[in-house]
Amino acid sequence: MKQLTNQEIAQRVRKAMKDEASALCYLADYFDEGQVAAVANLLANHKGAVFTTACGTSGVTAKKIAHTMSCIEIPCSFLTPSDAIHGALGRVREGDIVIFISKGGQSSELMPIMEACKIKKAVTIVTTEKPEGALAQQADYLLPMNINFEADPFQMLATSSTLAAMSIWDGIIITLLEMTEYTKDRFKVIHTGGAVGQRLKNL
Repeated sequence: MKQLTNQEIAQRVRKAMKDEASALCYLADYFDEGQVAAVANLLANHKGAVFTTACGTSGVTAKKIAHTMSCIEIPCSFLTPSDAIHGALGRVREGDIVIFISKGGQSSELMPIMEACKIKKAVTIVTTEKPEGALAQQADYLLPMNINFEADPFQMLATSSTLAAMSIWDGIIITLLEMTEYTKDRFKVIHTGGAVGQRLKNL
């Protein structure tokens, strides 16, 4: 095992944080404003179900997006790819929204889900680094992430790209708070637990 001094460890951690911050700043300057606005308007006016789906680390991101969206009463659930292709796609109906998160844009596990969504006439949104990928080419809405580097030395770990996907969706969801005129009083009803629940209780 390689030994590092406390200072060296701090330097490595600080560099990773700065690399990730730089990636987010770049995305903030260059994301597709038209597509982001279209997605925000779509969700603000949507009355049906919303699903997220993804594999690996992107799956963790997709679960977080689903949870945050549900926190502002836009019902959203994570559709596990393995369950989806074994019948769980039955939950998706015409007009529902399915959000795909895929760094490479052509995960083999997600392609059958996309194909089923097209047949079932669900609305698809793809967030990816590869707008030329197979998923993006079939999407109704595309949120490309212009992230060209990860924070690790091998450029393999989903670090900057994970934060980028979360960040763009956090931005959309925060904007939806205003668009749907969501209030603290409504949030108070559904979030009674934890420190946030205590803060809301005292309002």
